[in-house]
Amino acid sequence: MASPPLNDGVVALRSWQTADAPAIVECCDGDEEMAGWLDRLPQPYTRADAEFSIAMEGEETFAVTDSGSGRILGSIGLTWNRDDSIAEIGYWLRADARGNGYMTRAVALVTSHALANGAERVQLRADPENVASCRVAEKAGFVREGVLRSAHWNPRLHRRQDWAMYSALRSDAA
Repeated sequence: MASPPLNDGVVALRSWQTADAPAIVECCDGDEEMAGWLDRLPQPYTRADAEFSIAMEGEETFAVTDSGSGRILGSIGLTWNRDDSIAEIGYWLRADARGNGYMTRAVALVTSHALANGAERVQLRADPENVASCRVAEKAGFVREGVLRSAHWNPRLHRRQDWAMYSALRSDAA
């Protein structure tokens, strides 16, 4: 799905480009915190991994960039269900950009985009122990619905993870 650029004056979301591969590697390779929560993120993270990610279909993905400089801060994506009524958000943010509200802004932008494009529900999951990710959801206006207990085996954390389920509904915005 083609993605238009989205911008709130602080962060801008745009489609990934092949030329972004080195910046993705810089963001992801060796980031132990990110790799722990995102166990499907290869480590070490190579240019080939980045190029594969950019070319991957089935998800609407955006580079999260600084609105002024264009510097890549992270990534955010939407996975749509079959009838495009539900979109699920996934994201990561480079280590030196964390704690500045960038991802909260990106989540708000991509949620508005999803709702404007027919989503009735936008959801995201985060390990309840990943306090920063849970705070992003809450600050972006998502409602914590509950916890999916023992939902995923994470070999990097050597444990089963619970997932807190968050949602934003079209009816919430009305």
